[in-house]
Amino acid sequence: MKTRKLRFPALFILTVLFLGTMGFTNQMQAQSVKPVTIESSKDFDGTLAAIKKAVSGGGMMVLAEINQGKILSMTGLKINAHSLFIGNPNVGKMAFSADPSVGVAIPVRVNIYEENGKVKVNYYKPSDLLSYSQNQQAKMIAQKLDGKLGMMMKMIAK
Repeated sequence: MKTRKLRFPALFILTVLFLGTMGFTNQMQAQSVKPVTIESSKDFDGTLAAIKKAVSGGGMMVLAEINQGKILSMTGLKINAHSLFIGNPNVGKMAFSADPSVGVAIPVRVNIYEENGKVKVNYYKPSDLLSYSQNQQAKMIAQKLDGKLGMMMKMIAK
């Protein structure tokens, strides 16, 4: 009878430790994905214009925009911040056909903001965000998007 009482707490403790380890592993994976951040050589408006130009020149398009600075001004915060959602509908069709869950990373969100007088641009690499996918075509598309984003960002960093 005493052994049964000891088994339950021991099993309970092992289960808690195992589940805690799983949560820690997932937390470590989530923390390993970091945004790519570059400093622009242009002012805020110039950076925004340069990114839009680079997007259209790179065979992509701005699919949506959010002017966070304008929205946040309603709260009294004065900040230059803008997000662009960029992509290519044909590439999106291929990616979504391969793995419909790619919407978490495609279209790509590019964030432009001003911090301490410096204009910065950041984004998450699609390949990092889609590292969970088992679909090789989706992963290949994400890697190609990484390359396009990297080339566009070099243009504004000059």
